[in-house]
Amino acid sequence: MKDIKPDNSKIRESITTGLKLTFKKLLKAKRQSDGVFVFSENGIIKKIKASDIQE
Repeated sequence: MKDIKPDNSKIRESITTGLKLTFKKLLKAKRQSDGVFVFSENGIIKKIKASDIQE
């Protein structure tokens, strides 16, 4: 019996699509609650309002 390996590009595309959809949902929820995103860039913590992020 042959092992069937899934095509990596299809898996990568599915994961990328899922991440984009998840971020859109998170952004929508944060905007409704006037929330803030917290990011770390080079050890510096940055807070960004959800309303300031473009889709």
